[in-house]
Amino acid sequence: QVQLVESGGGLVQLGESLRLSCQVSGGPVSTYTIGWFRQTPGKEREFVAGFTRNGGRTSYADAVKGRFTISRDNTKRMVYLQMNSLKLEDTAVYYCALRGGLIVTIPILANEYEYWGQGTQVTVSS
Repeated sequence: QVQLVESGGGLVQLGESLRLSCQVSGGPVSTYTIGWFRQTPGKEREFVAGFTRNGGRTSYADAVKGRFTISRDNTKRMVYLQMNSLKLEDTAVYYCALRGGLIVTIPILANEYEYWGQGTQVTVSS
């Protein structure tokens, strides 16, 4: 059974940085397509960043390009989201998600992912 546990969220000031972590258990990280999503109250979960199972391709939402970086450590079974120059609109609950299978694209819809963590709150204040 694949389980994901996010951590690293918190309260930060405008312009600061934060690194989110996602611990994966139950399977090698390298066998999954991985995504980070975020959600605010009353809105649908939105894609933030992702990469293919071999890490060869990455994708970022326009809103975070140049500020966020997704990475992973296969040996530690960890996935990271480095968030720099945080803006007020980055405030959300952030989730990591995995899906199996051989796919060449990075899904951006939440319902295309099979496994989810419980989320970690990120709050950016002025």
